[in-house]
Order: sequence, then C-alpha cells, then structure tokens
Amino acid sequence: MGSDDIVVESPTYVHEEEEHSHKEENEILKAAMAELKAELIRYKLPPLLVAEILDVFPDGKALVRLKNGNEFYVNVDRSLDSRLKVADEVLVEQKSLTVVNKIGKKKHFDVNKYVIVEKPNIRWNQIGGLKTEINEMKEVIELPLKKPELFKKVGIEPPKGVLLYGPPGTGKTLLAKAAATSTNATFIEIVGSELVQKFIGQGAKLVKSIFEMAKEKSPAVIFIDEIDSIAATRIDVGTSGEREVQRTFMQLLAEMDGFSPLGDIKIIAATNRIDIIDPAITRPGRFDRLVLVPAPDYKGIVDILKIHTKRMTLSEDVNLEKIAKKMKGMSGAEIRAVCVEAGYFAIRKDCVMVKHDNFLKSVEKIKVEESERIKDLSYLG
Repeated sequence: MGSDDIVVESPTYVHEEEEHSHKEENEILKAAMAELKAELIRYKLPPLLVAEILDVFPDGKALVRLKNGNEFYVNVDRSLDSRLKVADEVLVEQKSLTVVNKIGKKKHFDVNKYVIVEKPNIRWNQIGGLKTEINEMKEVIELPLKKPELFKKVGIEPPKGVLLYGPPGTGKTLLAKAAATSTNATFIEIVGSELVQKFIGQGAKLVKSIFEMAKEKSPAVIFIDEIDSIAATRIDVGTSGEREVQRTFMQLLAEMDGFSPLGDIKIIAATNRIDIIDPAITRPGRFDRLVLVPAPDYKGIVDILKIHTKRMTLSEDVNLEKIAKKMKGMSGAEIRAVCVEAGYFAIRKDCVMVKHDNFLKSVEKIKVEESERIKDLSYLG
C-alpha cells in the first residue's frame, strides 16, 4: 500500500463505537438520576427525635424520656434490643416513638458555655479598704482549705460558703477571686440568671453539672454572682417559669447539703439585694456567714487610689488625700474609673504625666455620669 493510499473505516465499526459511547453515557445518567431520586426521598423522610433511655425491659420495650421531659413506654427495634442500656441516647420515630437507632452514652450537660473557669491572679494586697471583709474571707474560705486539721482538732465545722452583699462595684467579685488565688483553687464563676434555663429541668441539670465540675477540678471555689435571680424568697405562683426557677433553687440547696464543710469545694455568692434572699439559703449549714461589702470610707478610698495609681506616672502636685475627700460615697469600681479618666485627660493634652487637676476633672465627670444614670433608671422605673 502506498503512502498516498487512504484507509476508509468500516461504517459498521464506527456505528458500534458510537453506540457503545451512548450506552456508557446513558448508564452514567441513570446512576446520577437514581442518586438524585434517593437523595430526594431522604430529604422527604421525617426527622427522628432524640431521647434518653430510662429503663430497658426484656419484651422489646423501653422507657424513654424526650428532651421536653415527657416519658414514654415504647417499642425497640429488634436489632437494638440487646445493645441498649440505661442513660443511652437514642433516636426514636416521631409518631410511634419506636427506638430505631442508638447514638451513644448520654453526654453531660455542656456547662462550659455558661461558666467561666480560670485560675485568677488577684492577691489580697490588690484589694483596698476591705480589711475586715478580707479577714472574714480568710477564715471561711482560705483556712478550711489550707488547714482543715485545725478544725478537726477543735471539733467544729466551718461554713460551707459565704454570701457577700452590698452595693454594686464594691469588690465582691475581687474578694472571691482573691480567695481562689490564695488557696490555688480553680475559680468557677457563673451569673445566677444563667442558671434559669428555657426547658424544664435544664437549670437543675446545670447546677448539678457545675458541682460535678468543681469535684473534678478540686480544690475549687464556685462563685455565683447575682444569686438573688434564683434565690429570691419563694412565693406560691402558678407560672411555669417561676416553678422552674424554684426547681433550680432547690437543686442548689441539695448540692450545698451534699458536700463536706472540710472538703475541697467552697461556694461564694454575691448579691446587691440581700432583702429578697430566701431564708432557706442563709440558714446554718449553707450560707451561714454573711459578709457586708460596703462602699469604702475615706481611708479605704485612699487605699484604693494608691492601688490603682501604683503604675501610673503621676506629677509631683498629685495629692491623693485631697482627691479622696472629693470622692465620698464612691464605690471601688467608680474610683478605678476616676483613675482611668484622669489618664485620658492627660493623654488628650499629649502629656505623659497625670496631674492633680486631671483627677479633679475626672471626679466631676464620673459624678455627673453617675447622677445621670440614676435619673435614667428612676425615669425607666
């Protein structure tokens, strides 16, 4: 055959090749269509409910509890019958609530999104104007954790916890953190309102989980701020919300009754409204040590000023005693705010030293802001 000869393919061969290619494409399209149909059917399936196994019975039945607290006696898929145990989390069908699958062991309440867990670094000498209160905290929190043998020898039990009360901004949280620092304890902080949960029983579970966490991380100090939000005086009410608050409160009392006064866990609470606290929580064996944390007096104001100005660059004309006389009635938080504002007054004038006049202007500014805040609150009330 010469170089100029043309090879002509057989029409039959070309037709068979095209037919084979079309068959492959058709198979691919059929598989894709079947996959889409299966996905569509899966999307139309009703969702399964998550439940907890309370008890398992030999006749293929089980007692389950849904997330809303309701309990049901239901059927169990035969393949799961021998694998289910109490406290397992399972999936149940919506209408009949038949157990169709097992998720695993029930997890503990996710407490980490509600509490702050830390190792604070607040020392007693960083708190000014509260010598009496510091001594009380050392007796109730520090001494039992550091030297429990003293109480055993004397034959007495220390208070399980202390309730700090007084105006806002007077140093209640600082006292609690300093107590945790001095005992090298884990500091577990939660705001009382966070214990009030949306669903029935969740608040009580959260309280229980917090104490379980404290046992795992002991020695530990549990600090509940604004405890009046759950521990207000109980009244006969019909709303489900109020009943849930009372369930949470009762769980807190039960947990406090359950740990040893000479154990590695101490509980500190704080409130601005001691007048509405339920007597059940302040009786002996619970918060039987109440510590008033008042606004600082003149000497206390001077001490707090010295603490907050320790790292500030002050000019020679600054007289903390004279400044303190103009700060009568201010809380520790307001005194700190005065020092910060004085620094800002200096910065605005491109000055690296804070002058006496900066402090005087700062005091006036904080007083005006506080009076306006009080007016706004009275207007809203």
